[in-house]
Amino acid sequence: MTRSVAVAAPDDPDLNRRRRLVRRLMWGGIIGLPAVFLGLFFVYPVASIIVRGLEDGSAIEVMRRRSTGRILWFTVWQAAVSTILTLVVGMPAAWAVARIDLPAKRFLRALLIIPFVLPTLVVGAALHAVFEVTGLDRSGSSPQLEGTVWAILLAHVLFNASVVVRIVGGYWALLDTHPEEAARVLGAGRWRVARLVTIPRLAPAIWSAATITFLFCFTSFGVILTVGGPTNPTIETEIWRFATHRTDFATASSLALLQLVTVIALVGVVTWLERRMGAGAVARRPAAIQAPRTFGERLRVFAALAPSLALLLVPMGVMIERALRVGDGYGLANFGALNHDHGQGLFVPPTTAVLNSLVYASAAMLLAVGVGGLASVAVVHGGRLTGRALDLALMVPLGTSAVTLGFGILIALDEPPLDLRSTRFVVIVAQALVGVPFVVRAMVPALRAVDPRQREAAAVLGANRAQVRWEVDVPVVARTLVVGAAFAFAISLGEFGATTFLARPDAPTVPVAMYRLLGQPGDALRGQAMALGCILAALTLLSVLVIERVRPRDALAW
Repeated sequence: MTRSVAVAAPDDPDLNRRRRLVRRLMWGGIIGLPAVFLGLFFVYPVASIIVRGLEDGSAIEVMRRRSTGRILWFTVWQAAVSTILTLVVGMPAAWAVARIDLPAKRFLRALLIIPFVLPTLVVGAALHAVFEVTGLDRSGSSPQLEGTVWAILLAHVLFNASVVVRIVGGYWALLDTHPEEAARVLGAGRWRVARLVTIPRLAPAIWSAATITFLFCFTSFGVILTVGGPTNPTIETEIWRFATHRTDFATASSLALLQLVTVIALVGVVTWLERRMGAGAVARRPAAIQAPRTFGERLRVFAALAPSLALLLVPMGVMIERALRVGDGYGLANFGALNHDHGQGLFVPPTTAVLNSLVYASAAMLLAVGVGGLASVAVVHGGRLTGRALDLALMVPLGTSAVTLGFGILIALDEPPLDLRSTRFVVIVAQALVGVPFVVRAMVPALRAVDPRQREAAAVLGANRAQVRWEVDVPVVARTLVVGAAFAFAISLGEFGATTFLARPDAPTVPVAMYRLLGQPGDALRGQAMALGCILAALTLLSVLVIERVRPRDALAW
């Protein structure tokens, strides 16, 4: 007796219907999970701030104050001047990194980007140490720099010059050199070629770097708090002060609403200018790089790199020196003291803060990779409108104040079933929100660069859709996924603005612990703060070296 086995025909309507249902569910998850994450942990908290600021009418009253106008004006103009100075310092270094064959080039690129992924608090603490050494602090007899707007501008240039080097330098390295060569053949000098040919073709990258730099300076928190002082308040620091020191949540919500509206308006204006001035495609291919041959060429390269390297090496060197100084000599006592709680308001030994930061950053990295990976697939392979909307929505947290985000989570997620304020998960979520844009920016260009012919060839050889993705797409994007993960880890490791609202007193991160130590009197506690800064800088350097090791050489993304 034989048994008949029913085999579904390829054109079986029921089978095709089930396949379509599975495909729709799969895409629903790919698009829905990032959208739910963004809506629940970003849109809802920020919307809560807006509603709270408008409900009692306090927003209008706060915006009418003269003090609010002065704070807004100072926030805008210091961000604009910081952006201009950052471009002045960063553009020559971007040229050197892009067009010159430098020794240990990957290590140099990693070194230049360290300030960007370091927490602003560490950068501010390092500059404060420089002011002490040079006598430019409040106790010095020479002209005072600490607590002035000049200190803020210097710190912002130090923090953001790597943005220009990374974005403009990456674009410049892939810019076709034929137009410049043609202009030189026609008799144009070096500066004329730069002004009329090179700079206009770099306009998209310059505007992109300037936009990101301006937003970071506009929403700067740790820098203003440490080197600017209370005499130079910005909207960001005032939100924090009203929410934490004065417990005036109505005013804090109103200022957060003002900041959010201003950021959206500024982004709209800058985007419009970017489209007008940076429109038009330019030919891109890896440009030939040459080593400097003459003394004059070496001098130009040195002059291009010296400002950026000095801004990095001098503060970091002074911070290391302060961490090693013990009394009149040097040693590792400040690092050894991190194992003990001396009642400095941390409730735990400082080494526990290091462990907390590693745990938080690792969990935030995994969450950012999961959400950002799904979102990247949706942006590239989803519908055109859906992809664009999701891509834009996931970049909004990058331009939103971390203090606003932390404050929003604090007041929004305070009732069941989303009462997360007392849990450690809320810190992980806040840090992941900052890391997701970097994962997306790393993966989307790589996914778009996959040659469709490779997928077609794999399908012809019998691979199904899942096998095609696994065998073709995954090997291409694996390296860029590691780059995005390393960036998310480094950014999460140093996040301070939102974490200062959300971290539990018995579970501080390194930036929070540093801020508490720096706020206490005594050279011993300040030395411990500098030791924590050195540990965080070392962890950041390892993350950046991983990025440079696995980053594709021809990538335009971070």
